[in-house]
Amino acid sequence: MFVQEEKIFAGKVLKVHVCTVEGTEWLEEVTEDTTIEKLKEKCLKHYVHGSLEDPKTLTHHKLIHAATERILTESKTAAEENLKDKDCLLLIKKRPPQAPPKMADVSSEEKKKQENKAPDKDSILKATANLSTRNTDRAVTQHNIRDFQTELRKILVSLIEVAQKLLALNPDAVELFKKANAMLDEDEEDRVDETALQQLTEMGFPESRAVKALRLNHMSVTQAMEWLIEHVDDPMVDTPLPGQDTPPGPVCHELTEIFKRIRRKREFRPDSRAVIALMEMGFDEKEVIDALRVNNNQQDAACEWLLGDRKPTPEDLDKGIDTSSPLFQAILENPVVQLGLTNPKTLLAFEDMLENPLNSTQWMNDPETGPVMLQISRIFQTLNRT
Repeated sequence: MFVQEEKIFAGKVLKVHVCTVEGTEWLEEVTEDTTIEKLKEKCLKHYVHGSLEDPKTLTHHKLIHAATERILTESKTAAEENLKDKDCLLLIKKRPPQAPPKMADVSSEEKKKQENKAPDKDSILKATANLSTRNTDRAVTQHNIRDFQTELRKILVSLIEVAQKLLALNPDAVELFKKANAMLDEDEEDRVDETALQQLTEMGFPESRAVKALRLNHMSVTQAMEWLIEHVDDPMVDTPLPGQDTPPGPVCHELTEIFKRIRRKREFRPDSRAVIALMEMGFDEKEVIDALRVNNNQQDAACEWLLGDRKPTPEDLDKGIDTSSPLFQAILENPVVQLGLTNPKTLLAFEDMLENPLNSTQWMNDPETGPVMLQISRIFQTLNRT
């Protein structure tokens, strides 16, 4: 019996299901070595019931493997596309490419875009050329609207100076400031964090130096250690901190010394990490420390200050408000403020807010200092609006 050569070498015969979008379904037999293009041609002949009169029909269709949702490559064989017996294929017509828009449509679209386009500066100036000028001094108006937080520091500086003069006339002034001193840190000069001190002495630092370093760095072991290393060759490293064991004297002198001691405890300590980071950007150390002082040790704000107009300046931080201004006079004439100036806790609050503005909320919520701060805020807002 004669057998055709192609039958002898033909691959395994697969029976695949073919479906169309119209719902037509049939079985198509194909060998493993048949290309997808040949398979598609067979499917189309079955689908159109005969020969393909339009050669474009073949290129306008594609076969999709239903299970994997992938388009079959026409140049590959059934085996290469990993077709299996009883697989389901979808015969789908390709979407025709979108026709290019007509010139009339393009002109219409461009016209619509031009109509919706925002006017430029020249168009605005041309359209408003005949209008009367108003609010020309807007920048000055905005500048005159003072920010409470900015002015608060000046107010506090001036109030503290007034309080000093008032308390100097009080026989109990020194005792009041001693109470404020005790409230500040509960005799911090007589107490040292024993754990922190032990860590430094175990590193080999002398106890007296370690105590001084901890007091200068608010009991921070890391910052105290950095200070000790930086001052290892400093001939003044063992000099006691100034302001301790102040000798007795006149009331005003002792009052001033105690006041300085309170202020010294609040002395600015720049964040060492922020200093290093900003100096690595090329800024001078003094500039960096000034920037951190002005911006309360906030590195990002300090960087903006260094890159900007550097306002306010470090010197501005110690300037008070004009004592003859209506704002300051109104504050001093307020009975609640007058009474508060005789309370050492109020003075402590002023000092704390002066060096730590972020603590303002804490003192605003305090039952003793809160009413004073509320009156200052109200007076400021009232005069600012007028």
